[in-house]
Amino acid sequence: MAIFLITSVSQGIIGMFSTMIKTDGDIIITQKGISDTFFSNVNITLLDKINKRQSVKSSYAMIVGASPVGHIPIAGIYGTTKNHFGHYKLSKGKYPQSGEVMLGGNIAKQFTTPSVKIGNKRFIVSGTYNSDVGFEEGGLVMNIEDAGELFNRSASYLIVSSSSPDKIDEILKSVSVLDSDVEVKTTKSFIKEYNQFKIIENSSFVISTLAFTMGLMGIASVMSMIVNSRKEEFGIMRAIGKSRLFIIKNLFFETIIMSMSAYIFALIFSLIILEIIPHIEMLQGYVNGSLSISTALYVLVSTLFMALIGSLIPAWIASKTDPILLINQGCS
Repeated sequence: MAIFLITSVSQGIIGMFSTMIKTDGDIIITQKGISDTFFSNVNITLLDKINKRQSVKSSYAMIVGASPVGHIPIAGIYGTTKNHFGHYKLSKGKYPQSGEVMLGGNIAKQFTTPSVKIGNKRFIVSGTYNSDVGFEEGGLVMNIEDAGELFNRSASYLIVSSSSPDKIDEILKSVSVLDSDVEVKTTKSFIKEYNQFKIIENSSFVISTLAFTMGLMGIASVMSMIVNSRKEEFGIMRAIGKSRLFIIKNLFFETIIMSMSAYIFALIFSLIILEIIPHIEMLQGYVNGSLSISTALYVLVSTLFMALIGSLIPAWIASKTDPILLINQGCS
C-alpha cells in the first residue's frame, strides 16, 4: 500500500501539471536558466511577433503563481490572456474582466462573498469554473494584466500551437532567435526535462525503495517465525519420506496465496483512498493519484519477491535439517 500510494500520488501530481501544459500547445517558451515556471519572466510582447508566422495556429501567455486567498493560506493563481479563457469550463457567471477573478470548483465551495482578497488587493468574483486538473480546480483565474501587477512579471511562459506537426521545428528555430533571454522547447521535451518533475520522481523512488526494504525485512521476519514454528510439521513430513522439494513446494503455494490476498487487499484499499483524496476540501484538489498498470505490476512483483524470499530461505534451511532434530525443536 505504501508503494502504491507514494508512487500514485507523485505520478498524479506530475500528470496534472503535464496536462496543464500539453493540452493547448506544442511549444513552450520560458525564461532561460530558470528551473521553475513560478520564477520565469518572459516578455509578453513576443506574442505579436510569434503570431505573424504563418505556421503558427494560435498562442497564449500564462502567469502562474501562488498567494493567500481570503482565509486560505495558499492557492494557485492563473493569469492568462483572454483567448485562453475557453480552456476553463464555465459553470456559473462569466469570464473575468479587469479587477475580477473566476474561482475553481473546489475553492469556490469555501467562499460565499461576492469578492475575495488576494494578497493585499480585493477582486470581484465573476464566476466559477470546472477543470479535470486538480491544480486548476483548487485555484483561480484572472486576466494576465491583473496577475502581472500581483506578481510583478510579464508572463511566466508562452504556449504556441503549430498549424502542422511538421512545422514545429521550424517555429522552434524562428522563435529562438527573437529573444536571447528565452528558452524554446516542445511541450513534450519540457515535461520530460522539467527539474521539479525529476525531484518528485526521485523522491518518490527513494521513499518507495525504503518502503520496499522495510516491507522485505518485515515480511521476511514474519515468514521466518511462521516457518520456524512449523519445524515439527516439517520434521514429521521428512520422517514419513516426503522430500525437501515437497515441503518447499507446499510452502511456495501457501505463500503465493497469502501474498496475492494481501496484494488484492492493498490494491482495492489504495484505489478507495485515491478516489477519496481529490474530494477532500482541505487539499483543494492539489493532491491527486494516478495508478498505472506498470505501477500495479511493479508492486505485484515486489510483493511476491518479498514473500518468497522471506519464506523459502528459512524453509530450505529447515528442510535440510535432520527430521529428528526438527521434531525435537518443534516439541521444545
